Amino acid sequence: MTNQLSFDELLDYLDNEESAFVLDSVATHGFLTATVIGRPLPNWLEALFEDNVSEIPANVIDGIQRWRDSIIAELKNETPIELPFGEDAGNEEVAVDFSDDSDIVAWSIGFVDAMYGDEASDWMENEETAEDVAVLTLPMIVLSGIDDEDPELAEMRKDQDKMVQMVNSIEGNLTELFLLFHTND
Repeated sequence: MTNQLSFDELLDYLDNEESAFVLDSVATHGFLTATVIGRPLPNWLEALFEDNVSEIPANVIDGIQRWRDSIIAELKNETPIELPFGEDAGNEEVAVDFSDDSDIVAWSIGFVDAMYGDEASDWMENEETAEDVAVLTLPMIVLSGIDDEDPELAEMRKDQDKMVQMVNSIEGNLTELFLLFHTND
């Protein structure tokens, strides 16, 4: 491939407000993480780019695929997925930004976008694991703000301590979700 993008160039492309049909780099990481740890999403590229893959430069598609492969490699090496939040995201001593513009919310939105990216890939379809999946994905759902019409979720978003607990649980929840979807136990 000619003109292969470096990782920094890929992030610059994603974070450029002029780039059409793309999530920012933090939301893209959340999306890619969900495609790796969750149920298979065969059309993940189309879902990521809102069915506009043909409008995205080939070197960006290649960079996204390589980034996803690196997340898969992290999991195969039994390394926790490095989350793109600020260091203080889970620190109860520091006020954390849970505004709609924060990295935590952007990452969660990307994750939830992939989680619901294809009706044929329902994360809750297995009755034996549906409750576990609901509990393990609750932090991402609440942090994304996607269901603010739900009074319980809206109430959780108002509780700063609960939000910090949710952020602290994400890394472990990702591992549990991966094991739930990718092992036979």
